[in-house]
Formats: sequence, structure tokens, C-alpha cells
Amino acid sequence: MTSPVIRIGGYYMLRFALTIVMVLSLCASAYSRTITDMTGRRVAIPDRIERAVALSPPATYLIYTVAPELLAGLNFPLWESEKIFTPERFRKLPVIGGMVGEGRNLNLEVLLRIKPDVAFLWERNRGQFSAVNREYERILKPLGIPLVYVYIDSLKDYPAALLFMGDVLGRKERAARLHRYAVNALHKTERAVAALPEGRRVPVYYAEGIDGLSTEGEGSMHTELIQLSGGKNACRLKPTSPNGMERISMEQLLVYDPEVILVKERICYERILKDARWRQLRAVRSKKVYLIPHVPFNWFDRPPSYMRLLGVQWLTNLLHPTRYPADMMKETREFYSLFLGKELSDRETRDVLQP
Repeated sequence: MTSPVIRIGGYYMLRFALTIVMVLSLCASAYSRTITDMTGRRVAIPDRIERAVALSPPATYLIYTVAPELLAGLNFPLWESEKIFTPERFRKLPVIGGMVGEGRNLNLEVLLRIKPDVAFLWERNRGQFSAVNREYERILKPLGIPLVYVYIDSLKDYPAALLFMGDVLGRKERAARLHRYAVNALHKTERAVAALPEGRRVPVYYAEGIDGLSTEGEGSMHTELIQLSGGKNACRLKPTSPNGMERISMEQLLVYDPEVILVKERICYERILKDARWRQLRAVRSKKVYLIPHVPFNWFDRPPSYMRLLGVQWLTNLLHPTRYPADMMKETREFYSLFLGKELSDRETRDVLQP
């Protein structure tokens, strides 16, 4: 005769087994679509994405423009500039952390609370972030969150990245519109400077930090727009780190004597205009010092985003106005309407262009 305890145990074991089968069946149906990500990996994802996150700002911003209603988390608290022209929902999103400059901390507690349907990882050329991404894979794989790689090594990769994100997120039509704009912007600026002699490329210094004496070395990803816009990086140092922010002396900057200075921080911009040492530079004397537009996201760098599609037009127009005589008021309004869903007034447009 079978004991009651064993019978009861067997009953619960049967229920447990049936539960496991049901859960597996639900998972199989939930993850019924298989895609190939931008690094060639095959990934099973839900048919319908309702919550998406990314573990680095470039990919997070892509979600924001392709399907803002699906973005479920941010990599860091918003800067004040990022609160301008962005909806209230965006400002209230939880911070999950991720690959953010020097800090690569991921808040698993917040991530589990969000329960994203997919998480995007940013991959670049030469596997520069591969070690970090592999670590994220190791941490996140047991959580059952599909990890999808999006490849962006340069501005020219954005058209393909936009189409890819549109496919994954179920926003193909919108992504196609963004893609068309991106292709056209890159084509126009490339054509404008294609035949530019090397001697006519404008020496540009990128001033970072409060004192302006941090910058990016030759060939740095952070100064990509200078080359694309018909300029050349005035700083000839070789980058010592992918994080950039190379320190130089004022004496070295005087040797560079750039024709144009691009400034990231407002406080730095104000100092440059007031400092007698900086007035020794021809860029300052000829009033060719420009504070980079940065609302709601920077047009030039840090963190890199699709805003650079507008930034490359702005800078090409600044450096070569006769070769690229763009109406930047019109271009800015069009871009903000399409990519950010914001209709700018004339005053707002001027404020954005001349911060």
C-alpha cells in the first residue's frame, strides 16, 4: 500500500512538473522570433517588444528616437540640458546604469524590476568594448533577458543602426524615415567637402573641461565630426586612451594656434572670451569660438548620438559656408521635428543654435 505522504508528494511533484512545462511553453511562445543582430549573433526575442533598455548611451538614444514609448530605463540621471525638449515620461525613467564612460556599474535590482523584453549592447570596431560586453553577457544571461548587439563605430553606421533598431522594436516605418534623413545628411556633407584640398581643411581645436585644456588626440572617435566637416584636428597628439580628455598646456595650444575652437562647456566658453592668454590665439581674435549646441543631447560628442547627424551639418556650414550654405534654422527645426517630435519656434531654434 502506498503511503499517504508519498501520494501527496507525488501529487505536488506532478503539479510542479506541469507548471514547469507550462512556463517553458510560455517562454517558447514569448520568444518565438529569432533575429540576427549587428554582430552576427542569432538571438531569440519576443514577437512584440513592450519594454527595451540599452547598457550604453548611444544605444539608449537610438531607442529614444526610434520608439521612445518603449524605452524603460536610462544609463545615468539626466543632465539639465537633457530635460529640455524631452517629455516628462523620459525624465521619470529609472536609472539602470551600464557602460557609461569610466563608470560601468549596472543596477541589477532596478533592471529586474523593469523586466525588459530586450537589452541592447553597443559594439564598436576592433572589439574595443567587447570585454565589457562579454561580462554583461555573463551577468545577464541567467536573467533570461535577450541581449542584442547594435554596431556603431562611426557616424556613417547610423543609417544601418536605425533600420536595425526599427526592425527589432517593431517600428520599421519610422526607422525608414529616420534612415532616409541620415543618408541624405551624410551624402550632402560628404559631397560638399569631397574635393577639398588638404591645405584648405580648417584647423579646429576641441576644448573640453572647465579650463579648455583637455582635448582629444588625432584620430579620436570624439573628434570624428571635425574630419567629416572639412576640418582637421589641431591637436596632433596620439590618443592614449579611448576615454580621451588628453591634457595639454597653454604653451602647446599656442603652438597649435587653431583657426576655430569648439567648446563643450559653457563655463569654459565664458573663460576663453575673458582670458588674455586665449586672446593670443587667432580663433579668439577672429571670434571663431563656438559653444557646441547641446539641447537636449550634444551635437558633437559625449555621449555620441544621432544628434551628430545634425552636428555634422552645423559644423560643415561653420567651416565652409560657401561649400555648404545650409539654412541651419530650417535644418534644425526639421531635425527636431523628425527625431525628437518637437516643433521649435524661431526663438527656440535660435536658442538651440546659439546657446
